[in-house]
Amino acid sequence: MSDISLGAGQRGSDYADLSRQIRAAGLLERRTAYYAVRIGLVVGSFAGLWALFFVLGESWWQLGVAVALAVVIAQAGFLGHDAGHRQIGRSRRADDLIGILHGNLLTGISYGWWVDKHNRHHAHPNTEGKDPDITVAPLSFTADQARRQRGLGALFVRHQAYLFFPLLLLEGLHLHALSLRAVLGRRRLARRPVEAGLLALHLGGYLAAVFLVLNPAQAITFILVNQGVLGLYLGCSFAPNHKGMPILGAEDNLDYLRRQVLTSRNVRGGWLLDTALGGLNYQIEHHLFPSMPCPNLRRARPLIQRFCAEHGIAYHETSLGRSWAEGLRHLNDIGSPGSRTGRAVG
Repeated sequence: MSDISLGAGQRGSDYADLSRQIRAAGLLERRTAYYAVRIGLVVGSFAGLWALFFVLGESWWQLGVAVALAVVIAQAGFLGHDAGHRQIGRSRRADDLIGILHGNLLTGISYGWWVDKHNRHHAHPNTEGKDPDITVAPLSFTADQARRQRGLGALFVRHQAYLFFPLLLLEGLHLHALSLRAVLGRRRLARRPVEAGLLALHLGGYLAAVFLVLNPAQAITFILVNQGVLGLYLGCSFAPNHKGMPILGAEDNLDYLRRQVLTSRNVRGGWLLDTALGGLNYQIEHHLFPSMPCPNLRRARPLIQRFCAEHGIAYHETSLGRSWAEGLRHLNDIGSPGSRTGRAVG
């Protein structure tokens, strides 16, 4: 993005001007009814699929339930994401309750751990040494990361563009493992007993149901399919947001507005894509206004797009397939010994 080199002078009021327009349009107001319906659909689908699971019993048809359940669990995760950004409730306590129930209990991911990690990402998106989302072993997102790899790590990085989507099949299990480490470790975590209890309930109930109802071969296959689809779905939803966009140096001097816009990518689509991606396809709007309720992001898009055009700020939007291609091209460039172009900018 060419605008990445702009200095910090005379831009401090740009975000304030945009914020006034957004507030005047009422786009930061809560959407209680929308979220009530959405939560009801997710919780109802979750309960319904488990009811179907027990009705089907010992059957290979359960693999269809495993796939559908992965989609619903991911949607519960999206609700946990929105709660973590204070988009849903009218108080912090309400959002935390929604977040911890959808995160720990329904999704099996530590809400407190994830919120801390995600807030650091929002503060410094695509910034070397600061954004935890571009420090993900065994992948390398910058040339410096790639040069530090040795042995099998270097071999993996060379082929990481081809291994990226297969690797996502493990992302669900990876998130569960990180969550367990967070609640069992020494790192400070608010509400640790509650989080640990809900994670134990999720994991214990899940494994008990699967191994009590299915035979061992079916149970293991069910888990592999369910967790594989969950990881792939989550990865395919989050990867288009920033992968392949400019990476900033640790000391970049961009203001908040440009840092968020220039490192984010929007994905075009209708209501079906909006639903499938949990509204995260409006990543530019989301990063500029994290507490904006998800259904308002689409309405904010033309206003923000026009504002960026008026101020000469590159606003990148593309199709879902093209977004994946751009991310894979970046991974391939970083992994190619002769063309590691992932330099930090700023």
